Amino acid sequence: MTRGTQHFIGKAHGKIILIGEHAVVYGEPAIALPFKAAPVEVSIEKDTGPVSVSSDYYTGPLEDAPGKLENIKVLLFEIGKELGQTINNLFIKITSHIPPERGMGSSAAVSTALIRALFQYFNVQLNEEQLLAYIDISEKIVHGNPSGIDARVTSSDAPIFYKKNQFFEPFPINISGYLIVADTGKKGQTSHAVADVATLFNDDYEPTAKLIQNIGERAIRAKLAIIHNDLAALGTLLSQTHELLKELTVSDESLDHLVDTALKAGALGAKLTGGGRGGCMIALAQSERYAMVIKNKLIEQGAINTWVHALEGE
Repeated sequence: MTRGTQHFIGKAHGKIILIGEHAVVYGEPAIALPFKAAPVEVSIEKDTGPVSVSSDYYTGPLEDAPGKLENIKVLLFEIGKELGQTINNLFIKITSHIPPERGMGSSAAVSTALIRALFQYFNVQLNEEQLLAYIDISEKIVHGNPSGIDARVTSSDAPIFYKKNQFFEPFPINISGYLIVADTGKKGQTSHAVADVATLFNDDYEPTAKLIQNIGERAIRAKLAIIHNDLAALGTLLSQTHELLKELTVSDESLDHLVDTALKAGALGAKLTGGGRGGCMIALAQSERYAMVIKNKLIEQGAINTWVHALEGE
């Protein structure tokens, strides 16, 4: 095996649903944030022989990779076909700090970084339309019917206010404070949670529709709080939304425990993030000092990993 000395690097980052999960399925707005505390980097080197991959999930020839990496195989094929290049003689190293199956955009971020690295390797300019189209190919393999939000946020520097199948609106973040993300250690059960909300919506329409509408209203108010730098209002909206999500049955004991822990440790607000039934929660702090106190208390109370993210300047 002979590898080149030049590395071609692509980068991306995770995403966090700040507010609006589940309600967004029913036409309500939501806000997603780029989460740079959880970066992804893909490095490509010239090699000899078939494409090989190194990652936490799998290391070895790509052709022998398990089915969960099928999206990577398809991306390489599609990009090679469009650029008129034979995809061979490559060593691809994937370094991701995003835990999989936690609703943080892991697959979209890896795809984003890989696409950027490949276009650099072939010295071809990559535009945003191409990038999103390729990520969409990958995400359809991974998720079946993606909303498109992961693709946009993992490749963007701006928060996005969006409605499914209607609009994706980047907006500036103008708020001080810190976001703490904590992992319960349980894989999120998004598909089950979505199905159960759908059952509630069909069987008990009026109260369920009202819950969903209330979550959407809080997403609208959260956007205004961010624009007007009203950290206290944002925290209140996050906590209110967690209570609404609990009524939709998408929280669980592990999430509720960490949310309560964060609030008792001084968080301005806290809630689950993503599909729920495991996965991650978020908490809002007014300063880095408070953020570290909350982070330490979350670890003490069972979080298996935490990240602290400065909102100001994003």
